[in-house]
Amino acid sequence: MTSYFPEHGDHRYGVSHYDLTLKYRVAANRLDGTARLTVSAAEPLSALDLDLGRFRISGVTVDGRSARYVHGKGKLRVTLPRPLPAGARAGIEVRYSGSPVPVPSLWGGLGWEELTDGALVAGQPIGAPSWFPCNDRPGDKASYRISVTTASPYQVIANGVLVAKRRTAGNTTWIYDQTEPMATYLASVQIGRYQLSEIAGTRLAHPARLATRVRRDFGRQGEMMALFTDRFGPYPFTGYTVVVTDDDLDIPVEAQAMSIFGRNHVDGMRGFERLIAHELAHQWFGNSLTVACWRDIWLQEGFAAYAEWLWSEASGGPPAADHAQRWHHRLTQLPQDFVLADPGAAMLFDDRVYKRGALALHALRQALGDEIFFPVLRAWTTEHRHGSVTTQEFAGHVQRHTSRPVGPLLSAWLHDKPLPPVAPLPRR
Repeated sequence: MTSYFPEHGDHRYGVSHYDLTLKYRVAANRLDGTARLTVSAAEPLSALDLDLGRFRISGVTVDGRSARYVHGKGKLRVTLPRPLPAGARAGIEVRYSGSPVPVPSLWGGLGWEELTDGALVAGQPIGAPSWFPCNDRPGDKASYRISVTTASPYQVIANGVLVAKRRTAGNTTWIYDQTEPMATYLASVQIGRYQLSEIAGTRLAHPARLATRVRRDFGRQGEMMALFTDRFGPYPFTGYTVVVTDDDLDIPVEAQAMSIFGRNHVDGMRGFERLIAHELAHQWFGNSLTVACWRDIWLQEGFAAYAEWLWSEASGGPPAADHAQRWHHRLTQLPQDFVLADPGAAMLFDDRVYKRGALALHALRQALGDEIFFPVLRAWTTEHRHGSVTTQEFAGHVQRHTSRPVGPLLSAWLHDKPLPPVAPLPRR
């Protein structure tokens, strides 16, 4: 099975833990880092490849012993001081420094980005090597400790729980623990002059001048969380943080236990509430349940898009069936030239992946009925909590939970190019 990004990731080993110690100077865009990785060999290894962008490497050790390395073209090849047998573990430390630069991609630069006054990370799908050495494939999930030192006027938000905060000589060190397994592309650091507050259990970080708009636009966060908990099962992480930058962003940014919005996404009138629902839903579909490979991205984006429709019908907007009819009509006007369960790298974020994925779920809901459909979703998130998933596993899961033959329906939506029909709206 060919990877969409064969230049990223190394399947010969896995990483169980990343310990990142970073120092960042905002004005100079200078990052000094020490990364400690706990790796496990899937096969006998004499060397391994890490993904890492354009940094200067000052040293690499393996289990405390100096190791030879070669760095170039986004790869850091480490020669192990002694061979590592299959199943054995090793600790790798990489010391590096430089100005982080986004990773070039079909969708522009990905990863660490400078803001007008701060920085953010937008890693999906291959941006993680822009700021730390990693095994950059979505199916390799690990726990993290992220320590960031920067000038004290700035707030630092990273994945997980803030476990320590120390101020010394004009700088502050922030230390976060992300204990639940996380894919590299979901690891994130947000740095800015933010005001911190809370609403309905959600932590908010935003420019002080946008406080009124932010509290209005995220004012239904509690109801949204309650709905998704009912539909999808318990919220999978310790907490949830929303960051609103003081810059415009093309689209919101997904991260584990965190979502990042631009100032252009808050208008004080809840004009972007569907995006708020979409990003929150990713905590179940994308962050807790992460695709094992990128071809199955509909399992994340299709589910999050359908969550928008579920929130609409629960909050007084049009029901999901209305959204399904409208989007089905739109998609019939577009080329029928891709397969939802394997769209190809170039179409990874095509709108058809999102909306056809949502339509597939709505068709499944119509076939099963709510009394079966939603328990199936809750069982899916429970059985694969903090794990990796595939389309094949989802189809098998659904069939195990119903006596109705759903294989032909799912196959038509997921594996055939022509757009299947949707059931007509009931008369009102």
